[in-house]
Amino acid sequence: MLCVFRNGPLHAASGDRSNQGKPVLPIRMMLHLPPRRACQAVTTGSRMETPMRGYDFFIILGTQQNRSTSTMMGRFILALDSGTTSNRAILFTRDAGIAAVSQEEFAQIYPQPGWVEHDPAAIWENQLRVARDVLRKAGTDAGQVAAAGIANQRETTLLWNRETGKPVYNAIVWQDRRTAGICGEMKERGLEPSLTRKTGLLLDAYFSATKIRWILDHVEGARTLADAGKLAFGTVDSWLVWNFTCGKRHVTDVTNASRTLLFNIHTLQWDPDLLAMFDIPASLLPEVVPSSGIAGSITAPLLGGEIPIGGIAGDQQAALFGQMCTEEGMVKNTYGTGCFVMMNTGSRPVVSRHHLLTTMAAQVNGITSYALEGSIFSAGAVVQWLRDQLGIIATAADIGKLASTVADSGGVTLVPGFVGLGAPHWDPYATGAVFGLSRGSSKAHLARAALEAIALQSMEVIETMSADAGVGLRELRVDGGAALNNLLMQIQADLLGKTVVRPLINETTALGAACLAGLACGLWNDTAELNRLWQIDRVFSPAPHTRELDRIVGNWKKGVERSKQWYPRE
Repeated sequence: MLCVFRNGPLHAASGDRSNQGKPVLPIRMMLHLPPRRACQAVTTGSRMETPMRGYDFFIILGTQQNRSTSTMMGRFILALDSGTTSNRAILFTRDAGIAAVSQEEFAQIYPQPGWVEHDPAAIWENQLRVARDVLRKAGTDAGQVAAAGIANQRETTLLWNRETGKPVYNAIVWQDRRTAGICGEMKERGLEPSLTRKTGLLLDAYFSATKIRWILDHVEGARTLADAGKLAFGTVDSWLVWNFTCGKRHVTDVTNASRTLLFNIHTLQWDPDLLAMFDIPASLLPEVVPSSGIAGSITAPLLGGEIPIGGIAGDQQAALFGQMCTEEGMVKNTYGTGCFVMMNTGSRPVVSRHHLLTTMAAQVNGITSYALEGSIFSAGAVVQWLRDQLGIIATAADIGKLASTVADSGGVTLVPGFVGLGAPHWDPYATGAVFGLSRGSSKAHLARAALEAIALQSMEVIETMSADAGVGLRELRVDGGAALNNLLMQIQADLLGKTVVRPLINETTALGAACLAGLACGLWNDTAELNRLWQIDRVFSPAPHTRELDRIVGNWKKGVERSKQWYPRE
């Protein structure tokens, strides 16, 4: 039996003359299809592996024309936030409020020490489920969604077969260190300086290029398929767009491209010299598109109607945009397991003298902006350590209450070098350490020292950024789970001597993706309008500078120096 899908009900077209022309299957039934079958339904005349309720074929008619009307009526923006441990879908309203949220975790795969992988199918199917669920929770449908925006964990690397759509290997996650040896060998050959000049990045296993090379060199048949032009590479955004468009679009945006070690941030193109350096065929690469702009459309059967994909950005760049840090010198800090500090440097790519990363901030309405980024390895991880290993708090939220029972840390300094130190020190051989203990030291002092450590690390990166960019900090905009801790935010303001601003909507990564998409589809006119919608939850003003602050900073610097180079080099 043949069915015709008209972006509404499905109608019998042939094979059952008694029902011909009558609606026999509502469009919502398509939402129950597994992703692969739903995509197969999109291709005119394509046979489904297991026909649904007797239907052998599906034909799509007039979806593009019908969608234009839906876009004009759209009241919501769908933000798809694909993180490292979970996927979220958030439906935003025209006034940038949250209508509904859906979130689902997915498994982490650790094949051996230092290796971290994800199942690509799990990422895709999980993201589709939460997208469907958020529409259900909001009591709405795809026809009311003006556009979708995607924010994603950056650097995580996938390769899949262009013909079958199947990955040739698991996704190698940004945390994975298996290619550190490749990076070390390339550094010994003196390749890092030229690479940094073109990409703004350091030669590190963190980024995508060496992960691509590892798959090509270690997965049977991958190199042959790549040389034949049959493989596609993408970060998570590319993988999601490929699947949401049922293989019609293979794209990434400038922010994600700038995290691969293959993209020249000055020419805004994939660089042939870098590709040759890593022995990677150009045929693998996606088209690079602006962060805000229609990059494709979610195919109608997947969510019950066609939705334009109007925004794509790496998670930290999305958070920068969601914080409305759209002018040169504006800084945001995301307090998660680690901290990610990012400064908008405007139209100029600032070269750091302190090993910060120069990266793309966004490309919106033809305007390209850059950023400086500093990564702190352990922030919320310090609180988790106090909870899980030391047991001095029952929940992460308890740390603020405990730390508030003492006026200061009692001279205790905690250096959270659990996995080495990130920016601006970049010492993988540093250790975690606690200094200044006495018989009078209590768990409350240690809790306070932990919050100070998070703020002190952020202070160092922000001061380094300001020095590199030649721009003084005006205020710090904050987000992430730990940003909800009022004591931590006050300590941060005191150490910086600057105002710390927490937004009303803490989901700034998803908000940034939504804003990029909303600009592309015309739901919002410009960033000025978005700035008017951005709301403040609380402002933390710095207390007057005291000798106690000088002591805290002085002890921190001594502690950091004594923690460095603790472990022997491998």
